[in-house]
Amino acid sequence: MPVSADDRAHVRRARSGRGYTRFCTSGEDLAHLTFGTCNLDAGDRWEMETGTDEVLAVVLRGKVDAVAGGRGWTGLGGRETVFAGRATAVYVPPMSRLSLAAAGGPALVGVCQSPVAAGEATPEPYVVRPEDVRVTERGRAPFGREVHDILDASRPAARLVVGETFNAVGNWSSYPPHKHDENRAEEEVRLEELYYFQVDPEQGFGAQFLYTADGSMDEAYRVRQGDVTLLPHGYHPVSAAPGYRLYYLWVMAGDGRQLRPFDDPVHAWVKSMPA
Repeated sequence: MPVSADDRAHVRRARSGRGYTRFCTSGEDLAHLTFGTCNLDAGDRWEMETGTDEVLAVVLRGKVDAVAGGRGWTGLGGRETVFAGRATAVYVPPMSRLSLAAAGGPALVGVCQSPVAAGEATPEPYVVRPEDVRVTERGRAPFGREVHDILDASRPAARLVVGETFNAVGNWSSYPPHKHDENRAEEEVRLEELYYFQVDPEQGFGAQFLYTADGSMDEAYRVRQGDVTLLPHGYHPVSAAPGYRLYYLWVMAGDGRQLRPFDDPVHAWVKSMPA
């Protein structure tokens, strides 16, 4: 299903409906990332050929049966919403077929893709289960958040790094503002990124900021249920509106899989401010 673009380049608004909705394409919207969601009713099935991409299919809601590279799994997932527990995901290497079927009711899946260079090593298909997801608390009020690492450098993949962030009501995340758009020794690794948002309750909203130190980019977006923001470079903090919890699936790829975000030096002092 098509999406409608905001009048600025870095946000995508979803349209409701069944099936697959693509939000961005590698080589067009971003260099390294393709992302879409697959909205399945009970009995629906969706299939794709991965081509030269590696894929991580993250079960956002409901349960799915999955087949990838000749292997099959049943009843993956089970969250009623993204706020109801840890994720389940299926990793699929290039040159494979992925099939997803809703199991026992509606399901929603985030499909994360990144192209893999010829000769680059990738593992066989595997599942990341809720007990495999690493959970950490980062920051503190008013910028405390819970981060779930689904596919990090400790798990085999070529390019993708994927996780989930949960903002408490009214809190900020990706804060102090950080970026990862340069390769600088031990300080920073260049990775582009996108965020896919969910809100609790659903009528709520948050804010996505995107700016550079030289002012050449200085943008702000109201983000709502199902929106996606594209973050090719720059600092990119997020805030949740009072009264609403905010979630985003974050997907990254670029020059390596080590996360070395660089805090905006103007605002890094907040890490040491009195509680």
